[in-house]
Amino acid sequence: MTITSQSTASSGTSSTASPSTTATTAGAREHARAQEGTAVESMPRVPATGLSQPPAGVASADVVWAERVAGGNYTHRVLDRGVTVRLTDLAGDACASVLIYNTTEPWERLNVADTMKIQWQVYSGAGQVLLSDQGRAMATVLEDTSGRHDGLYGPSLRARNEERYGDGQVQGPSPAGRELLAVAGAKHGLQRRDLPAALSFFQGVTIHDDGRPEFTGSAGAGHSLAFVTEMPCTVLIANAAHPLDPREDYTCTELDVVAWRSGDAVQDPSAMAVDPERRRAYLNTAEYLRSRGLA
Repeated sequence: MTITSQSTASSGTSSTASPSTTATTAGAREHARAQEGTAVESMPRVPATGLSQPPAGVASADVVWAERVAGGNYTHRVLDRGVTVRLTDLAGDACASVLIYNTTEPWERLNVADTMKIQWQVYSGAGQVLLSDQGRAMATVLEDTSGRHDGLYGPSLRARNEERYGDGQVQGPSPAGRELLAVAGAKHGLQRRDLPAALSFFQGVTIHDDGRPEFTGSAGAGHSLAFVTEMPCTVLIANAAHPLDPREDYTCTELDVVAWRSGDAVQDPSAMAVDPERRRAYLNTAEYLRSRGLA
């Protein structure tokens, strides 16, 4: 199984136990405080401005989110308009299922079906606009070196993972992507009924002319995708094995997330959009932001 363990099992070797340093309140406090500054699995770097190697051309002061998300884990963040989010598949087996909500009015959220059909393109890539169910541009994909993504099958389900791996719970050895998104959403007052279909990045599915799906997997380690927010957004990310992954073992590796204030949200839709569908989405967003006093 290629998933970072969430617990440490006992080796079963008998030995003389040394006195616990956490047996008293004072000892526990000292032990806890000694962990300050230690990198913790699947926890954001705080402050994000302390990232040792910010993206090229990005000032450390502009970094607002820096996190390594272990396989079988999730993350979430509220972001302002004009924030670029870069996701990187570090080892080649990450699978980032992404949901986006309008932070101001969370009943508006990413609509994967409209994102694909309105732009006449089932595959994600640079230039794709991530559309809401209100026909507005929530984010724009700026860069993509992977080309292996999926907007059709969404994250794995608990029942499916229980059938395949024997467990699909969040704290289990093979957590389902939708379960992870439900926990991430709960941090923002969202319920299971608020979870629409998600886009999955870094594990691809190709649909042949006869309608047959083919799981194409990862493009390899180090590939990335970046998108910029076009409105204030709440972003949920689950890093979990893709439901069509044919491998017997639950396989999911680290995802790197870095976001920074870029101010690159589309300012002139007529100049930025190359087709009427995307142009209309940008205009809808601009009108909404103006009426809400957000732009």
